[in-house]
Amino acid sequence: MRPNRVVVGECRAGEAVDMLQAMNTGHEGSMTSLHANTTRDTLKRLETLVLMSGLDLPLKTVREMIASTINIIVLQSRFSDGSRRIKQISEIVGMEGETITSQDIFVYKQTGLDPNGKIVGQFMPTGVLPKCLGHLRAHGMDVPMDLFAPENGPQAPQQAPRR
Repeated sequence: MRPNRVVVGECRAGEAVDMLQAMNTGHEGSMTSLHANTTRDTLKRLETLVLMSGLDLPLKTVREMIASTINIIVLQSRFSDGSRRIKQISEIVGMEGETITSQDIFVYKQTGLDPNGKIVGQFMPTGVLPKCLGHLRAHGMDVPMDLFAPENGPQAPQQAPRR
């Protein structure tokens, strides 16, 4: 079998090692899900899951494996009004010493509540150009540069007046 993609429904334990190994064999566009509160916590949680595998791997090796395998983290959160939204898109850019480095590309900015108490806000670019932009273009994706410019991003709606 030669799959085009590797999709793991949810990582909860030591299978994270198998998932990282499978994704690190050239299957582009692979993905998995796991539970964490922030994109930074996602990396820590993935480290913990790998260490739960029972393999005696040094932490630096685990971090290097994660940094070389994961490109993008998309964080979905449940907000106080019960809605779920994409809250953050971050890119893993490599290692500095023993630390996995990342950069936020897009973040959700809450601007208030509507008259029904629902969250109002906008998904905004941070102004950071993703390192993977060249890779995306090399694979035929036409990604407009102004997508990443905060001054050209969507304007946050005004907070609705409270009654």
